[in-house]
Amino acid sequence: MGYPDGLRNMAIDPSISPLFCVIVMEDVLAVKGVRKTFGGLVALDDVNVSVKKGLMTMLIGPNGSGKTTLINCVTGFYKPDRGRVWFMGKEITGWPPHKVYDEGLVRTFQIPQPFQKLTVLENLLTAYRGNPGESFIKAPFRKSWINEEEKATEKAFKFLELLNLDHMWNRPATHLSGGQMKLVEAGRAIMSGAKMILMDEPASGIYPKLAHEVFYYLTEMKKKLEVTFLIIEHRLELVLPYVDHVYAMARGNIVSEGKPKKVLSDPIVIESYLGG
Repeated sequence: MGYPDGLRNMAIDPSISPLFCVIVMEDVLAVKGVRKTFGGLVALDDVNVSVKKGLMTMLIGPNGSGKTTLINCVTGFYKPDRGRVWFMGKEITGWPPHKVYDEGLVRTFQIPQPFQKLTVLENLLTAYRGNPGESFIKAPFRKSWINEEEKATEKAFKFLELLNLDHMWNRPATHLSGGQMKLVEAGRAIMSGAKMILMDEPASGIYPKLAHEVFYYLTEMKKKLEVTFLIIEHRLELVLPYVDHVYAMARGNIVSEGKPKKVLSDPIVIESYLGG
């Protein structure tokens, strides 16, 4: 199903033609009127969010504002009571998590969950799709999958280099810092073919210097790989320099959106934080 009204934005770029040329800028993720309740508690109240391709969008709000519930509804962990969700122009409302993941919408969690007994390289390779060497039938026939295995390894090393983890490729995940584990999760997501990554508090639990490094490399992913990000984060002072657009939530509603400075100076947002 295509986009509903209002989810396809048109812009004119005069630099392309002396007349005009219409460019269609599609939302990678579009959430329309999503509501979620738990008994008498309204966790999401007709929420609307759109995330543009290639941007780093941040979702902020005090505890209990509905941020994680929204991510859960988008990624299939919860089914919305009403409302609809589109990803890359396709409606995914109510899809199970594995199907959302297969579509290229990948989530990471606040506490990193790498395969601790595997090396950094092996962690990325676990996310590579379509390797015939993983087939019970083809596995005994090395010639049928060795080229694909080499291709996957080369791809993983490129991503590790981009994330400044290539020098640690053969170390077990248990030897990594918290920030490095979060980068491994981002690398594993892009290795799976992710078009968009939803990250839950990537700066949580790590020193400010490491948090800046994490966001520097995430920004490099955004620029060089054209990955779109939606990030939940509380440590605003660390993250704001890296984000393009912000949504603020309070009591299950979007109360403000726009450029970071605009949102943070919004009296409603200030009141929400002080009151939350």
